[in-house]
Amino acid sequence: MLTSFMEGILCCLTSKSTNVVVPVETSEQADGYEFVEVKPGRVLRVRHIIPDRPVVEEPTGQGGIVSCKRKITVYRNGQLFIENLGDRASAELKNCQNGDTEPNSTVEVELTECGNSSPPVGIPEPRSESGTAGKDRTAETLAGEEAPVADQQTDQSQQTRKRRRKPKRTVVIDCERKISACKGTHQDVSLFFIHGVGGSLDIWGSQLDFFSRLGYEVIAADLAGHGASSAPQIAAAYTFYALAEDMRLIFKRYARKRNILIGHSYGVSFCTFLAHEYPEQIHKMVMINGGGPTALEPSLCSIFNLPTCVLHCLSPLLAWSFLKAGFAQQGAKEKQLLKDNNAFNVSSFVLRAMMSGQYWPEGDEVYHAELTVPILLVHGMHDKFVPVEEDQRMAEILLMAFLKVLEDGSHMIMMECPEAVNTLLHEFFLWEPITPPPPKKESKTRPESARAYSDNTKVPSEVRPASARQTSSNGCAEDQPGS
Repeated sequence: MLTSFMEGILCCLTSKSTNVVVPVETSEQADGYEFVEVKPGRVLRVRHIIPDRPVVEEPTGQGGIVSCKRKITVYRNGQLFIENLGDRASAELKNCQNGDTEPNSTVEVELTECGNSSPPVGIPEPRSESGTAGKDRTAETLAGEEAPVADQQTDQSQQTRKRRRKPKRTVVIDCERKISACKGTHQDVSLFFIHGVGGSLDIWGSQLDFFSRLGYEVIAADLAGHGASSAPQIAAAYTFYALAEDMRLIFKRYARKRNILIGHSYGVSFCTFLAHEYPEQIHKMVMINGGGPTALEPSLCSIFNLPTCVLHCLSPLLAWSFLKAGFAQQGAKEKQLLKDNNAFNVSSFVLRAMMSGQYWPEGDEVYHAELTVPILLVHGMHDKFVPVEEDQRMAEILLMAFLKVLEDGSHMIMMECPEAVNTLLHEFFLWEPITPPPPKKESKTRPESARAYSDNTKVPSEVRPASARQTSSNGCAEDQPGS
């Protein structure tokens, strides 16, 4: 603590940062580590593992097709109206591969029909004369207050004016996606892991080892200023758009035909960005403690707005706060996890620039509602950084979202509960929606019973039954010949 305080004073006097992160020397180049220069002087450390697997292995199974047809209307007051125009996706999303769903573990978007729609997300039902307005007038009458006729006309005119409000913009999405199981033996599948602020690719150590052993090709990168990547000494190098461009170049370098993005915290925003940039190549997504579908904007009242030297003096306190809020339990095991996985080991300058550079106005609710890829939301119950209500809101906005809440985890859930997280991710990778079989065509042939009856009961046309009688012209019945 005293050393950090003295270094902070030196930083204030010299106006220079004392802890500059530079690429560290590593002897693990043969273990899948690479250094990729995304821009001149901007080098990122990447762990890329291609496991041994069969030479030719095509995906098996037909997969399922999910239709996405929804209309998104945004009004000038910021309210959002999401209307799903088809009910075909509803039955397909409610059934997993085995046809069952787990109660209280999956949050699905409520699909509304055009003729009989339920209240939309973020928009209250318009008040009608026979509905809410009638209830309000009844309540006023019971209270002994009679509304004047002029007031009623004013209310009606206001309601009419509200109904006629014009939307700011309207987005219509109409597409079909084929979703199939992604197995490790498929050579067209790759997994991309993206960490958040203060992390590194080492926080995915359990996931990288687990899925590489199953035959998956895995890719994880250190963000600029994190882990063993280079750390430019300009704040503009750590804005959202600069970091997103780095991830886009990494994705283009290692992408396959079907790619699955796994993001944690701030890394979820980069996954969403890539899903919009490459919608045909992103097969599935996983969001771990990513928060709600809101546009990013740096906070004006934040401790990270303090000068770099002050933040350096407070670095031990910040590390303790991160341990307190990021883990469900704070013991020797959790401290060792932080140390071994190189988490929250960034310079004060990088930390301040990262927090102040989180400006992404495009990433609003409409931006997330346009995603048509299946998404798994994983949330740790004890997370103090991201409330569970934000992930629930995300699940409501997204079309195909499955929310899983783990009671024993917190913000760093992939390090606290690696077995549970790996199991959830693997099941999601193998999941595919069930396509209902086509209706059976009715057979035009006669039933066997009718055919047998027609073959066995042949009545001669020349011989009439004995009970039949001929009627004479005078109305008397005559006996048949031979009776």
